[in-house]
Amino acid sequence: MKIYTRRGDDGTTGLLYGGRVPKDSAQPRAYGAVDEAQAAIGVVRAEAAPDGELHRIVTHVARDLWVLMAELATNPEQRARLEPGTSEVTAGMVTWLEERIDGISEEFSPPTQFVVPGQTRLAALLDVARTVVRRAEREALGAVADASQVVTYLNRLSDLLWVLARWSEDESLETRSVRS
Repeated sequence: MKIYTRRGDDGTTGLLYGGRVPKDSAQPRAYGAVDEAQAAIGVVRAEAAPDGELHRIVTHVARDLWVLMAELATNPEQRARLEPGTSEVTAGMVTWLEERIDGISEEFSPPTQFVVPGQTRLAALLDVARTVVRRAEREALGAVADASQVVTYLNRLSDLLWVLARWSEDESLETRSVRS
């Protein structure tokens, strides 16, 4: 099997369950941004201790992002074929993120103002991942069906990444404490 098909050479891409759209249309932009977010989270995973809680959380999230991409890549006329938790984001997936946010938030005192990114390498990578997820969230707005949980999931994921960044850095450098 060859990796290239040449079918996209005309500037279109195939959708799950059939159909083709221009590569710069809403769906490919949205799942492409989620793909970038997944890659950024992969960098975090590579830096995290393999047996640690952060590694477990981001690995779970990376797997969830495959579900988001499947939903975003589905031909809208074929949404009924989506399988909850496999190719369609569920409310339970959002709840899982909220539970992680709440649990991690109890382990430290969050900063009370904006922070300067880069207190630690891992926190900086989490902040980069968070901003990529925020972009994916914006792109997804124009590509999701009304009943979709994709945007809600991405919104909570960016919150989780912020909490994980602050938790991992131990003490945040707040903007007002910066001196020139």
